[in-house]
Amino acid sequence: MEVASSFSMVMAVLTDPMAMLWTFVGTFMGLVFGSLPGLTATMGIALLVPITYSFPTIHALGMMLGVYVGGIAGGAVAAILLNIPGTPSAVATVLDGHPMAQQGRAAKALGWAATASFFGGFISWLILATLAPQVAKFALRFGPPEYAALALFGLMIIASVSGKSLIKGVISGLIGVWLSTFGVDPIIGDLRFTFGNINLMSGIAVMPALIGFYAIPQILRSLSEEQTMEMNTKTLNLSDFIPSLKEIWRSKFNIVRSSVIGTIIGIIPATGGNIAAFLAYDQAKRFSKSPEEYGKGCPDGVIAPEAANNGVTGGALVPLLTLGIPGDSVTAVLLGGLMIHGLQPGPQLFSKSPDIIMGIFTTLLIANIFMWVIQLVGIKFFVRILRVPTYFLAPMLVILAVVGSYALRNSLFDVWLTILLGLFGYLMLRGGFPMAPTVLGLVLGPMLESEIRRTLILSGGDWSVFFVRPISAVFIGVSLLIALTVAVKSFKKGKNADQVEASI
Repeated sequence: MEVASSFSMVMAVLTDPMAMLWTFVGTFMGLVFGSLPGLTATMGIALLVPITYSFPTIHALGMMLGVYVGGIAGGAVAAILLNIPGTPSAVATVLDGHPMAQQGRAAKALGWAATASFFGGFISWLILATLAPQVAKFALRFGPPEYAALALFGLMIIASVSGKSLIKGVISGLIGVWLSTFGVDPIIGDLRFTFGNINLMSGIAVMPALIGFYAIPQILRSLSEEQTMEMNTKTLNLSDFIPSLKEIWRSKFNIVRSSVIGTIIGIIPATGGNIAAFLAYDQAKRFSKSPEEYGKGCPDGVIAPEAANNGVTGGALVPLLTLGIPGDSVTAVLLGGLMIHGLQPGPQLFSKSPDIIMGIFTTLLIANIFMWVIQLVGIKFFVRILRVPTYFLAPMLVILAVVGSYALRNSLFDVWLTILLGLFGYLMLRGGFPMAPTVLGLVLGPMLESEIRRTLILSGGDWSVFFVRPISAVFIGVSLLIALTVAVKSFKKGKNADQVEASI
């Protein structure tokens, strides 16, 4: 009986023109919000929740899920074309996406981003639809030690995104961790580095920092140097931008691995697409036969983060629907949207409203398909941005940077903070310091600090608790192995360089 009811609900959604229309509209709006720096999926859903109040439940959920899927995928557009991540989860996409655009392969990069996003969303949808309750139980096993170990493991990725100089990458990461300590102490409530400014009590938000570190330096560099944003437009290749089945099959392990990583990270509450993207990028580079190509325009460097951050979309819905616990900031807003429509996420939602659950599963899959199609159709329009002269594009980006940094918290202080961090980021850029480790340290720093201290308080100062719990022990062990491997490689690289210099 339940199977027949579920099938009828799926068919009801698929044959409902308005459900399909609102899901399409939501996905399109999500792509727009995601591609404009500062206008995130979270903001898009928050703006749409009041509008959908009078909608039928499935229509409203389809529209909100469309914004979620489109918003995460849309961040790759600005990341690839302008070297400015549209969303925090697209930071890792910049590393290889923009070099591909500089080489005249912007359309190919966008095609891979759209395709990887679809497969990431599809694989996470499969896991959500088949294993949601079982997988949610795994997420409940994460306590303070596991979160701390996960943050430590994430910080080890700095070695993969440091560029040519590991030392400069580590320094950039430490700067990010230091910036994450601004505000109120998470345990005892003391003020740190607020300089008497009440606006700094809540710390440095990720979006103003992201816009500052990526948008402002890029704008200043384009205006002060001969290199312009429309470089290589003469060699811009608009043909063959959709990956072939042969190319997709060749990258199957990267796609599946990154999608699963994104789904798992999404299932764990209080994480997010930015962590998943960096983890997937790091693992793709480690398993690659040509790791030296990463950071220079490698398609696998676009596939991994985009499959991962879109894998988060389905993963984050697992704890939301099964336990009533939001997996990230977007699903926290989605929780409010569900409750407005009289739905209380949790175990009873599956038994009391199986039709709604099937409706959510169906509209999520449809949103992923729409996201893929809209992006592939729009690629030829997106790449036209590269043909816009710098003196037109730079002022537009400045306006977007200001609006994006202001819109998140309606704070003029965030605008000044964005400009200040942007000037600092430009100096770092001129000095050869990479931006990605700084953002990574800013994102993971609060989790590492608060969870370590919380663990020590609960254990009475016993550090061994990190090593007796299986999950945290595995994360710490892998982190130490990565650190040892990086140290050995750096030592050998330095030794070989000395031998070459001596031979000369």
